[in-house]
Amino acid sequence: MNFADQITRSPRAHDPDRGGEIAALFDGENPAIRDVLIGAGGSSPYLYSLMSRDADWVRAALAGTPEVAFARIISGVTDLAPADLAVGLRRAKGRVALLTALADLAGVWSLSQVTGALTAFADLAVDRGVKTLVAAEIDRGKLPGATGDDKANAGGMSVLAMGKMGAGELNYSSDIDLICLFDETRFAPSDYGDARASFIRVTRRLCKLLSDLTGDGYVFRTDLRLRPDPSTTPVCLSMEAGERYYESLGRTWERAAHIKARPCAGDIAAGEKYLKTLRPFIWRKHLDFAAIQDAHDMRLRIREHKGLHGPIVLEGHDMKLGAGGIREIEFFTQTRQIIAGGRDASLRVRGTLDGLAMLADKGWVPEDVAASLGDDYTAHREVEHRLQMINDAQTHDLPKTPDGFARLAALSGRDIGEMRDDLARRLGRVSTQTEGFFAPRGGGVDQASLSPAAAEIISRWRSYPSLRSGRAVEIFERLKPEILGRLQKAANGDEALLQFDGFLAGLPAGVQLFSLFEANPQLIDLIVDIAATAPRLAQYLGRNSQVFDAVIGGGFFAPWPGQPGLSDTLRESLALVSDYEGKLDQTRRWMKEWHFRIGVHHLRGLIDADEAGAQYAMLADGVVENIWPAVVDEFSRKHGAPPGRGAVVIGMGSLGAQRLTAGSDLDLIMIYDPAGVDASDGRRPLATRAYYARLTQALVTALSAPMAEGRLYEVDMRLRPSGRQGPVATSLEAFKTYHNEEAWTWEHLAQTRARPVAGNVELGGEIEQFRCELLAHPRDLAKILTDVAEMRARLAEAKPAQGPWDAKSGPGRMQDIELLAQTAALLAGDCARNVAAQLAAGVRIGWLSDGDRETLKNAYDLFGKLQSGARLLTGEVLDFDGIGQGARGFLLRETGARGGADLKARLADAAQQGAGVIDAALGRVPGPADKTRGQGA
Repeated sequence: MNFADQITRSPRAHDPDRGGEIAALFDGENPAIRDVLIGAGGSSPYLYSLMSRDADWVRAALAGTPEVAFARIISGVTDLAPADLAVGLRRAKGRVALLTALADLAGVWSLSQVTGALTAFADLAVDRGVKTLVAAEIDRGKLPGATGDDKANAGGMSVLAMGKMGAGELNYSSDIDLICLFDETRFAPSDYGDARASFIRVTRRLCKLLSDLTGDGYVFRTDLRLRPDPSTTPVCLSMEAGERYYESLGRTWERAAHIKARPCAGDIAAGEKYLKTLRPFIWRKHLDFAAIQDAHDMRLRIREHKGLHGPIVLEGHDMKLGAGGIREIEFFTQTRQIIAGGRDASLRVRGTLDGLAMLADKGWVPEDVAASLGDDYTAHREVEHRLQMINDAQTHDLPKTPDGFARLAALSGRDIGEMRDDLARRLGRVSTQTEGFFAPRGGGVDQASLSPAAAEIISRWRSYPSLRSGRAVEIFERLKPEILGRLQKAANGDEALLQFDGFLAGLPAGVQLFSLFEANPQLIDLIVDIAATAPRLAQYLGRNSQVFDAVIGGGFFAPWPGQPGLSDTLRESLALVSDYEGKLDQTRRWMKEWHFRIGVHHLRGLIDADEAGAQYAMLADGVVENIWPAVVDEFSRKHGAPPGRGAVVIGMGSLGAQRLTAGSDLDLIMIYDPAGVDASDGRRPLATRAYYARLTQALVTALSAPMAEGRLYEVDMRLRPSGRQGPVATSLEAFKTYHNEEAWTWEHLAQTRARPVAGNVELGGEIEQFRCELLAHPRDLAKILTDVAEMRARLAEAKPAQGPWDAKSGPGRMQDIELLAQTAALLAGDCARNVAAQLAAGVRIGWLSDGDRETLKNAYDLFGKLQSGARLLTGEVLDFDGIGQGARGFLLRETGARGGADLKARLADAAQQGAGVIDAALGRVPGPADKTRGQGA
């Protein structure tokens, strides 16, 4: 179907002004075609002049398709000789303008096709211009060291399209925003000045080529003011100068502008590389809600400068910058992209409609809001096009007269009244939706209504590091009434305020976090909840406030992903980071967010202590499992690949048993198999034993060293063979020999909880098989019990209970029950690692009764809930009377106790009963092991 047929099938009624003149030009054409042409020419003097000047070309275009006509224009420009470029580009621009206008007005092309065609022509025009002009410089010998081979990529000059051109969204009469750069690394330092001068000449001539108005018109009005500091910098900058500027002085609006930046001409590869170096400037690694205030301030400055305040009045309303206009939708979209694009690369799209769609898909914008704004954006852009078609003017203002509205309606093929109603409705809707996002909220409690103690606390806030900048104070003052109001709703308002004060005092800076709270008021509830309940978690937040990103980044309250899913998220995250230190920092960020999630879920009753313990252990597994390959790769770069079969990281203690708390360190040992290999093969080879010793130290450093993002875990390796005196890494043969011939009973007890967590899977399986065989090996049961009794006595002397609220130390408490459970596993020759399964093994061999097992399990569960809660709340041995009302309520909820006295009595009773069972068990030797010995879970 040709263009004429497409128009015929989509007739549009237009005001037939000048119809006679255009009818004469196109005499005999199909009436529907003439109707569109007459209407276009009658409503637009500019289109009338183009049709009058190029009637034969219009007929040829109508005989084909608009796509074919456009392709011929592009082909013609591509084939232009340098001497014909100025005239040829101008004539081609007129044809592109006419073609896109007719395709648009007849409804043959969508808005995206129209803007895409305009942008594609602009790309080609700039590319032909810059390459032709650089080639002339090379021919004249003005570009140092350049040869004919350098002409194809413009000698290293790259042009970035910004704004609508960068996004592929040029409007009908757009100017084009360009940033011109050159790759200084292609030139010797002594040639830098001459190269820079040459590229500056090229840029000035390019602007003249595109912008000068001649008898054939112009190509594009060209604007170079989006480059760094345009009042003081040359029109073409070195890429290094651009990078330096943005790293040190770049502002939020420049970050937003670079969302749409796209290499469009010259050396495209160099432009792409340059933009890649700017990614950390454009896309921050944490959610950046401070961008909202920056965008809001910019909106207000634009309105003030343009005098755009007040209610929406259609006459003369600016469709681009006015309330409810195009820029409001673009700001809304770009600001949301800036906020979250650092964490989610899928949001880094250039187009406004694409951006809205991705934001809706990822949950950052409600789907109905994105759809509404997208529909209004398209409608606004179509109106903008028709305003510009009238006289090829770069205007965005609606007409001020009835005649002007009549002409716009005629060009749009709409009834004047219906068009005005639609415009008013859309502008009002966009204004409402975007203003709600940008404008600050009020409300909350009056500070004067607070107690003297609360007032005294608040009075010192202005001295805190987070409130030293004027901007932080400005945002916080807007938030303060709401924060205070929510704190006063806590069970004990003054107590909650005191804990919030501790959180605020620990913040190193405030702008980002306060902006986050302002944009997401639900987070205020969360911090108030934490401050009123868990002081330790509040202090943790003060040092790691970026973990709030996870709360609003999606999925924070989704079901737990399980060990494989959890580990996969870190693996995918690390795959995007190339350098070793970056991987370590990324692991720390990831760990802190998930650690925070577990704590919040536990605090809010979404999971219990058992689930929290298992999740903390899975989190540690994921860290070690993923950081180990990074450590090995980095170590191998210097010393070669691991000799032999590699190594396995073994989790011991609570990690091996898969039950950690919020403050647990990691008990690890390293076992390797040299497989007869004496040394590594690398740039700096090491003997096998030294290799694995140093590799182990590298792992410990990776886990425990404080970095920009903090540390991961403290690491304890004292459970390795021979403890502190033994090597930090043990060969498989030495490990087996030691445990078969030299190990103490306590070391075999420790093996009841050993578990491979990272490294060579096959080797890990062999170690696990040996562990089970070791535990099942016949042994002197009476000696085991004697050794355990002595060990228990030493522990009781070295680590007595620190009061009635100590969940871990003391007779009948957690450590005591764990020791007995490990003893049961060793007596039974059972491979079970967790306390419940180990106690069941003791029942199976007749050493414990079902009643004993139930007594110990109930006591362990009760103390476990107290221990897990205490580590989350305070990180220390619990002082029940000293913690806040919210914290006490949390512990009572967790344990099911009716009050503090009831909980204290239950703990004392559980410890007494547990100690009695343990005393009796250690005083009796089980009978001969039954035939199921060594085959437990």
